[in-house]
Amino acid sequence: MELKTREGQRVPEITFRCRTDNDWNDIRSQDIFKGRNVVVFALPGAFTPTCSSAHLPRYNELAPVFKAQGIDEIVCISVNDGFVMEAWQADQKADRVTFLADGNGEFTDRMGMLVDKSDLGFGKRSWRYSMLVRDGVIEKQFVEPDEPGDPFVVSDADTMLEHIAPKVSRPQDVVLFTKPGCPYCKAAKDDLQNAAMEFEEIVLGRDTTLRGLRAATGAMTVPQVFVGGHRIGGSEDLKAWLTRDQAA
Repeated sequence: MELKTREGQRVPEITFRCRTDNDWNDIRSQDIFKGRNVVVFALPGAFTPTCSSAHLPRYNELAPVFKAQGIDEIVCISVNDGFVMEAWQADQKADRVTFLADGNGEFTDRMGMLVDKSDLGFGKRSWRYSMLVRDGVIEKQFVEPDEPGDPFVVSDADTMLEHIAPKVSRPQDVVLFTKPGCPYCKAAKDDLQNAAMEFEEIVLGRDTTLRGLRAATGAMTVPQVFVGGHRIGGSEDLKAWLTRDQAA
């Protein structure tokens, strides 16, 4: 299998048969790419493990950072039909990414990235890659190496962002353990929101148990806030940390 980049060439001009709000929405290549800066990432299939756990979520997470660097849109392309792509976007809550359904594999084939995955029962699918497109011309393309399995080492969001803006800072990963009705938990969430820090909330009794809280944090009270893998502590600890961070 020979997979070549198409850097310096124009993206294929096709019409994607997509769905938006449970209705058909045809999107032409020029609607997406003409006069705009667009990051594209293509993957083997919706709802598949690596695509759902890492590839898509990180692009969705870093979308505001890409936008601040002049990227107009982030696009996900897969050889799936419009129904599947619409359902996958809803399931992933990836509202910062535009999903393009290449159901017939026409775009992917013309990109030279259509591969046979019949051994997995998938038929023809897209090889995993990403590209930076400016006004319809491919400026940079990261193609995964031709190796067995499903390699995922160069088409990720961080590699693309490093290419576009090597010195830009990434948002810190923030996790917040809470429980329903806890006023201190609400205060911590409010403080994080006021600081424009996105966070993942793990709710005691819904997402984890007291044993899980104790095992993960070493504490038995909530809230417990972690930033970049480091434990900040409760709501007052968070307030003090935010004050120091802003002062710095």
